[in-house]
Amino acid sequence: MKRVKAACITQTLHFLLKDDIGHDYAVKLVNEEVNKYKSQLQKSGTKYKIIFENTEPDGSVMIEVMKQYNTSPVGNYLD
Repeated sequence: MKRVKAACITQTLHFLLKDDIGHDYAVKLVNEEVNKYKSQLQKSGTKYKIIFENTEPDGSVMIEVMKQYNTSPVGNYLD
């Protein structure tokens, strides 16, 4: 029999600008979407660690996040 002792997933997310609106407004929407994503992680109780967050020259945002996989224990992945 096997049991999951610890599990995490690493994701690289690219929050892209919308093409059909003005640049400044698109950047504002991307920043709101990033903040919404982070608050959703906290609200859901998902354990996570942001490895890096970078604003690209065009205003889009790249985030690499390591987060809890389903409800599996995270062990010391997030230390």
